[in-house]
Amino acid sequence: MANKNYIGSILKYLFLAIISFVSIFPFIWMILGMTNTPIDITQGKIKIGSNFVINFQNLFSQANGYDFTRALLNSAVVAVITTILALLFSSMAGYAFEIYHSKKKNYIFNILLLSMMVPFAAQMIPLYRMFSKLNGTFLGIDNFAVIILPAISTAFLIFFFRQNAKAFPKDLVEAARLDGLGELGIFFKIYVPTAKNTYAAAAIITFMSSWNNYLWPLVALQSPDKRTVPLILSAMGASYTPDYGMIMTGLVIATLPTAVVFFVLQKQFVQGMLGSVK
Repeated sequence: MANKNYIGSILKYLFLAIISFVSIFPFIWMILGMTNTPIDITQGKIKIGSNFVINFQNLFSQANGYDFTRALLNSAVVAVITTILALLFSSMAGYAFEIYHSKKKNYIFNILLLSMMVPFAAQMIPLYRMFSKLNGTFLGIDNFAVIILPAISTAFLIFFFRQNAKAFPKDLVEAARLDGLGELGIFFKIYVPTAKNTYAAAAIITFMSSWNNYLWPLVALQSPDKRTVPLILSAMGASYTPDYGMIMTGLVIATLPTAVVFFVLQKQFVQGMLGSVK
C-alpha cells in the first residue's frame, strides 16, 4: 500500500513538473533567443548565444526605424494612468452598487453585466466614430486619452469590487454617518483601507490588460511617436526581414514590467481574489 502511494506521488509530481516546464518554456525560449542571432533562432537552436549585446543595442537604436524607448514610456504612461483611474472609478461604482439602495439598482447592474457579453471588436467602430468627432481636442483620435477612457470603468472591475463590498460591514457605514463623516470620507477613510487586497488584485489585472493592449491602440493611435510596445513589436515582426534576436530582446523587456507587478503583489492578488468569492 505504501509503495502504491509512493508511486502515485512520483507520478503526480512528474506530471506537475512536465506541465510547469511546458508553461514556462516559451519564456525560456525568449530568454535564450535574445542571446542568439536571427539565423540561430530561425533554425530552432536552443542554446545560450553571444549576441545579446548586439540585439540590445539594435533594439534601442533608432537607426532601425523603431523608437523602442519612446514606446516603453508611452506604454508606462498609459498603463499607470489607466490603472489608477480604473481603481478609483470602478471601486467607487462597485461600492455604490452594494451600499446604496435603489429599486432600479439591480436592473442597471444586470444591464452592466450583459455588456460583458459584447466583444470589444463590436465596440471599436462606435468608439472610433465617437472619438473622431472630437478631433482637435485632447479627446480626439491619436491621443492617449482615447486609449485610457474606455478602460477606466469596466463591467468586470465594477462586479469585482461589488463582490468585495458585500463582505464590508454595513454597521461601520451607519456608525460613521452618525459620527458626521461624509460619504466620500467613509469611502476613502474606512472602505479603501479594508480593501487593499482587492485593489492589489484589480491593479494587476488592469495593468497587465492595459500594458498588453494591442487592438484598440492599433486603431486609435496613428502617430509613430505615440505607438506603444505591442505596436512596435508587431511592426518589427511584420517587416520584410525581421531581426528575431532584436524582437526576442524586446519581448523579454516588455514582459518584465507585468512580471514585476505580479510577483510584488501576488500574495495580495490571491487574497483579493479569494475575498471576492466569499
